Amino acid sequence: MRYPINRSLHTGVALALIALGGCTAGSDKELPPASFVALQEGPGEEYVIGPLDELTIHVWRNPELSAEKIQVRPDGRITIPLVRDMPAVGKTPTMLQEDIRLQLSQYIEEPIVSVIVNEFAGTFSQQVRIVGSTEKPASLPYRANMTVLDAMIGVGGLGEFAAGNRAKLIRFDKQSGKQQEYGLRLTDLLKRGDSKANVMLKPGDVIIIPESTF
Repeated sequence: MRYPINRSLHTGVALALIALGGCTAGSDKELPPASFVALQEGPGEEYVIGPLDELTIHVWRNPELSAEKIQVRPDGRITIPLVRDMPAVGKTPTMLQEDIRLQLSQYIEEPIVSVIVNEFAGTFSQQVRIVGSTEKPASLPYRANMTVLDAMIGVGGLGEFAAGNRAKLIRFDKQSGKQQEYGLRLTDLLKRGDSKANVMLKPGDVIIIPESTF
């Protein structure tokens, strides 16, 4: 799977840095380690389509209306035969296939439509952003049971001068309506193999890795 760098990454960096100054939680607050049970694969919430996702749309018994490798445009819409400028972003594949079915029902009788997401970019709220002193700062699509270790592997690990144990995780708490800040021990996790420093991530998390001061 590709991990494209989101065009909103620089905006995310700025917001994350602002969040560092405005979080109510202390920087020494840490999340519980990811348990063995939590790391086992399991289903997550149904995926929400985002800009630049690549889709395959199949209309049963109507190959001329089907389409492969259709990329969701930056404006969040797609176009296929008989369906122009259909909004796709923010919908699950099930929702999108139902909308396409309703549109096609004007032209053919009882169409059966399926939507498959081939490549994932994800909406802004479904991404995990890693910025600062890392090999390749990026915005990664969140997947079920994703951990900090998974995210760091996705960006190639810590930068040469990273202060990994002073890294921060910024998370929006829906219940309080505020951003929370948690300390991360990335050096302990990646350099010393401390599994207790590995924590579960949530969609929308931002990981900020500072550089060491000499």
